[in-house]
Amino acid sequence: MNYMSKYRDWLVSDYFDEETKKELEAIKDNETEIEDRFYKNLEFGTGGMRGKMGAGTNRINKYVVRKATQGLANYIINYSDNGQDKGIVIAYDSRHNSPEFSLEAALVLAANGIKTYLFTGMRATPELSFAVRELDAIGGIVITASHNPPEYNGYKLYWEDGGQVVPEQARDIIAEIEEIDDFSIVKTMDEMEAVNQGLLNYIGSEVDASYQKTLRGVLPETELAAEKGSDLSVVYTPLHGTGSTVVPQLLSDLGFSNLHVVKEQADGDSDFSTVDSPNPEDRDAFELALKLAEEKDADLIIATDPDCDRMAPAVKDAAGNYQFLNGNEAGVLFADYLLQTKKEAGTLGDNGVIVKSIVSTDMVVDIAADYGVEVQDVLTGFKFIGEKMTEFEETGDKEFILGFEESLGYLIGKYARDKDAAVAAGLAAIMALKYKEKGMTLLDRLAELRAEYGYYLEDLHSIRLEGKEGQEIITKTIAHLREKSPEQIAGYNVEIARDYKESKISYLKEDREEELKLPKSNVLQYVLEGNSKLTIRPSGTEPKLKFYFAVKDKDQAAAERKLAEFKEKVIAQMDEIMENV
Repeated sequence: MNYMSKYRDWLVSDYFDEETKKELEAIKDNETEIEDRFYKNLEFGTGGMRGKMGAGTNRINKYVVRKATQGLANYIINYSDNGQDKGIVIAYDSRHNSPEFSLEAALVLAANGIKTYLFTGMRATPELSFAVRELDAIGGIVITASHNPPEYNGYKLYWEDGGQVVPEQARDIIAEIEEIDDFSIVKTMDEMEAVNQGLLNYIGSEVDASYQKTLRGVLPETELAAEKGSDLSVVYTPLHGTGSTVVPQLLSDLGFSNLHVVKEQADGDSDFSTVDSPNPEDRDAFELALKLAEEKDADLIIATDPDCDRMAPAVKDAAGNYQFLNGNEAGVLFADYLLQTKKEAGTLGDNGVIVKSIVSTDMVVDIAADYGVEVQDVLTGFKFIGEKMTEFEETGDKEFILGFEESLGYLIGKYARDKDAAVAAGLAAIMALKYKEKGMTLLDRLAELRAEYGYYLEDLHSIRLEGKEGQEIITKTIAHLREKSPEQIAGYNVEIARDYKESKISYLKEDREEELKLPKSNVLQYVLEGNSKLTIRPSGTEPKLKFYFAVKDKDQAAAERKLAEFKEKVIAQMDEIMENV
């Protein structure tokens, strides 16, 4: 069925409600919009789906949510022994339609005889990961679009270890979803009937209390925070998201009584009305936090994204200005502090491991080596870090210390299998306090590490390519680079080329190849002469082609010059390729 036939079917079918039909009637003369809404089904990737809200098969709406959940229900019934009884935990964020979509998912599961646990209000994504393990559920769903603009929403799937479903399992779930070719066959039921039958169970404060206790238990040096926490002035903003349900309480309970929450951003405003984008990587999102920090003479600013799985800190420097730490810099500081603390406490064993994504800084490798700690790389996506954690737990041969991604995602402890901005906020505050007691800041410690290990510098450039045409450009660009693997990039010779889709490492100087032992993914990575690296991948959650740059040099000025030149030449080279594919 082509896109126009699907459009007409939605207009005439009794299954779709009048509000949906009214929305579709409004675009009857806009064939481009009709095509974009119906030319395909909203893609369900390895972790779930994310897209603009609205009517159509290529939008996220209650019908698409129901269909995806029916596919999940079929998978649970067909592939698990007692999944129906163990049940699914469902959480949601502050976005438009998130409560409605979460209830729709719960009622589809209930209609299939699958027990559900639904939070009574918005909750952080990492608390869902924790709750799946705490309640011994078969899996979980989070309705969230993370840091996307307000017109977006999403649907993420988790399994019984608390981690997002991994690719092999996701393929089986996707197959079940794709078997459903008629929305009207999806089961659902009345909410009160589901409650009365014990299939729909609302949860809240009891899980919250256990989560908070667990967070405090995994953080180091909490006695320092209890004794001296009031000495550190902290400003916090949840950017209108779920962080307001967990971070202020955690910091207060730890002893950080000199805490100031940005009031204008403390509510669950679905429009994110005080920011252009609720993304803590965006410096403009800190405008109100910076203003409050200056008023309160804060030592540390902490921001979390709307589903509270990513955390960004800013630190006051000696001149009184606030300097932002990116995900790589925070990851390096976390690793250094945790390794140092464990060594001093005598708890650093000989099997410690840090897990990071392939696009995160290699500086941590050098630091960890000095402590005899291994660093393992995984594909981008915290589910792969979570998968490693479960592997370590099952084999017992590695002791997990830290997982991190350059995109502001971090986890310590084994209570969850996803990045957790709350525990990262607690860790950042404890570290800032410890260094303040020594007359230092986090910036001072980072400078010491760079003086010892070299100046590593990383950056990300994304090209947004919307719609069907944009997707074709992304696909053709990656295919061109794969087919005509460059021997030079930006004037640098390529020494190592990694093709994660073809599972191949090519050593160009040695003219040899070997197998790349990671799951297949549409990613290309080039290690270049002179300590530079370029990684190219399409975003798994947004219509973007992403370019990750990494350089190393002797000092900041040299590294910044090198990175700027590298970026400029790569972008020009890639623009030319995209114009001609």
